[in-house]
Amino acid sequence: MTQPPDPTPRGRGFRWPAEWWPHEATLLAWPHDPTTFRSGLEPVEDAFAAFAAVVSQGETVHMLVADEAMAERAIPKLEAAGAQDVLLHLIPTADVWFRDYGPITLIKPKGKKKTLRLSMDFTFNAWGGKYEELLADDTIPVQMQPALGIELLSTDFVLEGGSIEGDGEGTILTTEQCLLHPNRNGDCSREEIEEMLSMFLGAKKVLWLGEGVAGDDTDGHIDDITRFVAPGKVVTAVQPDTSDPDHAPLAANLERLRGMTDAAGRELEVIELPMPDPLFDADGARLPASHANFYISNHAVCVPIFGSSTDDKAMSILGPCFPERELVGIRCEDVVQGLGTLHCISQQVPR
Repeated sequence: MTQPPDPTPRGRGFRWPAEWWPHEATLLAWPHDPTTFRSGLEPVEDAFAAFAAVVSQGETVHMLVADEAMAERAIPKLEAAGAQDVLLHLIPTADVWFRDYGPITLIKPKGKKKTLRLSMDFTFNAWGGKYEELLADDTIPVQMQPALGIELLSTDFVLEGGSIEGDGEGTILTTEQCLLHPNRNGDCSREEIEEMLSMFLGAKKVLWLGEGVAGDDTDGHIDDITRFVAPGKVVTAVQPDTSDPDHAPLAANLERLRGMTDAAGRELEVIELPMPDPLFDADGARLPASHANFYISNHAVCVPIFGSSTDDKAMSILGPCFPERELVGIRCEDVVQGLGTLHCISQQVPR
């Protein structure tokens, strides 16, 4: 008997490209919530403007603002930073974490000159229901669809963009702490989660790390820990200070990575990336500052730096990983007060 066609993205031939695949645009939302950024909005706005200015030199930036008043506040800051190609959209957001609630766009190359695209609208439940006031951002992919003009497929599978990292060739990295947590998809097994990642993102092999960094309210997102910089090659955060709470989980992740192969059967090349000096909020709580939360745009790699003793070393490690892109450090000690930085606030739209 002939099997019916597989209607899933996998069955239709779509796959999730690596972040270094050429972008059409980057999606951002202007910061506005003083309870998120308790050290003050103005330095955070300046950091967002600086980030948008770098990215906009090589691609369009779609920036969401709640209303005309927010647009009037954003425009002069973007102009002062040198932003060149920013489109403002009057779409209110509860917060700025586009990586986690934004659409994840897949591609299907069709010959040399044509690539089809499909965007996935996963369910965003505010990191396991931690922040009821942020649940409204689950609607952002649907609201953005008319502007982007890409077919959108919605699913009730809970997934945040920051919880997955891909090489564009079928290998996806994630953490047990996040994707196996019952606050996302109930009691789904590891095998069931892997099937969902295969069905919706074209994953051929899922590599599981353990836990994330201290202070991370997302239950261990991968984008603060380990990132692909090329097929078969990752950078991973390490903390040599054995008294630091990050030491043991990051050392365990490093050990796992050294024994892993990707979907193509390659042993991973693993490059160690130092964690920044510890940062804390006004109440003394640890912040999830990480140089691994960088963003790969068309022409540049934007790296979060924190006035840390590790800033220069992190930049020197990441630079050779991206020889064809400019490396730009963006000061993020104010942004990380919101418990995320550059990768967390951005989502790419592949060309």
